[in-house]
Amino acid sequence: MRNRSVVSEFILLGLSADPQIQALLFVLFFVIYILTLMGNLMLLLVIRVDSQLHNPMYFFLGQLSFLDLCHSSVTVPKLLENLLSEKKTISVEGCMAQVFFVFATGGTESCLLAVMAYDRYVAISSPLLYGQMMNRKLCMGLVWGSWGLAFTDALINILVALNLDFCEAQNIHHFSCELPSLYPLSCSDVSASFTALLCSSLLHFFGNFLLIFFSYVCIFSTILSISSTKGRSKAFSTCSSHLTAVSFFYGSGLLRYLMPNSGSTRELIFSLQYSVITPMLNPLIYSLKNKEVKAAVRKMLRKCF
Repeated sequence: MRNRSVVSEFILLGLSADPQIQALLFVLFFVIYILTLMGNLMLLLVIRVDSQLHNPMYFFLGQLSFLDLCHSSVTVPKLLENLLSEKKTISVEGCMAQVFFVFATGGTESCLLAVMAYDRYVAISSPLLYGQMMNRKLCMGLVWGSWGLAFTDALINILVALNLDFCEAQNIHHFSCELPSLYPLSCSDVSASFTALLCSSLLHFFGNFLLIFFSYVCIFSTILSISSTKGRSKAFSTCSSHLTAVSFFYGSGLLRYLMPNSGSTRELIFSLQYSVITPMLNPLIYSLKNKEVKAAVRKMLRKCF
């Protein structure tokens, strides 16, 4: 048997080795994280307080805000810590835990975006039956199903990844732990873990993307059948925020997990997009493009001040 020095921790090389740039990046990502917390917490509070927002669309939006809080909190605090610390290490166990929760929260958001697309389809195609079809029991079932499916998927991937051996190489050319970044560091066969990840990406994320795509094909078909221009514009405006959120999430997350790992700047940008930037932007997207949310925010601010 060959001798191997078992690795107990990894070194996250992060975004830059220059101390001055690291200080600037710390300020930038600290502000982004605070805005993410404030924006999503405010949206959760507004949906909770305003009775006019107690319908399925805003119920799912509240779940999305909670997910964005969880998803960003898995990676950003460690990123901020490493930007200030000289010892940019993370234990193997901590790295695997981060992989699991990144996968679980990202997977749940993927499912939830598909659920929200279906919700918009029902609202536009059957407005009179919307409340009856999207009842509270169904909404709760769809949300719990999204969480359950994503956590099962994440558990399968992490159980397979736990069989990987890590020796000698410690440097991760990334600001967080993701499965594609760990494969070059393994001194054992990664084919089983890579196959599990590829199947998850294709079945889970791409499957949800297809559901969203077909939902919007039906939505646009319904919108085009509306005779009045005002009616078409109103119907489309209820979908524009969701389409923007889907574009941000899938435009970066799916590409990151399907592209080959090379430690390039492009990979870091994609990861930053879906794990740091998108959770901050989602509350702005839904607030700026939604008259009801803007009215509810103004009402709440008037009561507070």
